[in-house]
Amino acid sequence: MNKKLISALAAIAILIPASAQAASLQNKTVAHPTIAILDTALDTSLPIFKDRILFEACVTQWSSCPNGLPEMEGTNSSTLPATVMSKNGFDHGTQMASLAIATNPNVKIVFVRIIGANATGLRQSSGEETVYNALNWVIRNKQKFNIQAVSMSLGHTGARSATSDYCPKTPITEGKIKELISLDVPVFFPTGNNRDYQRIDWPSCIPSSIAVGATMPAGTIAIYSNHDPLLTDFFAPGTVRATTVGNKVVNIAGTSASAVIAATSWATVKSAKPHLTYEQIYTLLSVTAKPTSNSKITGGKLINLQGALNG
Repeated sequence: MNKKLISALAAIAILIPASAQAASLQNKTVAHPTIAILDTALDTSLPIFKDRILFEACVTQWSSCPNGLPEMEGTNSSTLPATVMSKNGFDHGTQMASLAIATNPNVKIVFVRIIGANATGLRQSSGEETVYNALNWVIRNKQKFNIQAVSMSLGHTGARSATSDYCPKTPITEGKIKELISLDVPVFFPTGNNRDYQRIDWPSCIPSSIAVGATMPAGTIAIYSNHDPLLTDFFAPGTVRATTVGNKVVNIAGTSASAVIAATSWATVKSAKPHLTYEQIYTLLSVTAKPTSNSKITGGKLINLQGALNG
């Protein structure tokens, strides 16, 4: 889907379900939605993940999966030693997975670790190869796990130019996103947290991706959230509480949270209305949305998940 051809649907937001709504979803007799979360690492020992992690994998640019290779599948492939996972941002993946469960307790998660750690526990670099390889893994495994949406919390700002056509041209990555769309699977990316109201991060600026900005608990757009009125698709809560490594609850803020909440919301609707196509779900989330804005950004839409389910 080319966002520049659907500007009427371009600025969208998602409202995280309240605890009562989440409980309502849990009590409904519906199929379990399945999302793929592509992130840093996962603390699988947390009680909230019991029976919710459908599969684990590791796909990195480096030979740094637990088996010493660039790719690994199966139990513990997404984990790191506790001393490493609690530092240098490797706890991010655990937090994102906890937000998927907070959005819909019925969710099943396919977690793919995409960031490598070197011998001293530092993060290894990631770029287009990381994105391409991870999306390719999802394509290969979409049918096996019935993946209904993808959330990848990865964004780069350094390559952005000051021109209106600022988004780096990465046709092989865009090809993978379009291939997933042909399978009715959306790919969600965060817009970034740089207070840039004209440009968003790569790869969220790729037109065929779904770019998600952040809102505050009161429902207004977060001031830190990057925004492009033609390329931002959704806004979802970004200032939230998440469970992290060691089963601790922490306050977090950022568009990464928004992306995973958006992906879970999409998968929830797809699970409840399996006959709907990609385009139909996109439209449904738009027409049932609530308006949101801040002093810099107007025209956003806060998606009412319950409204979409009832629509």
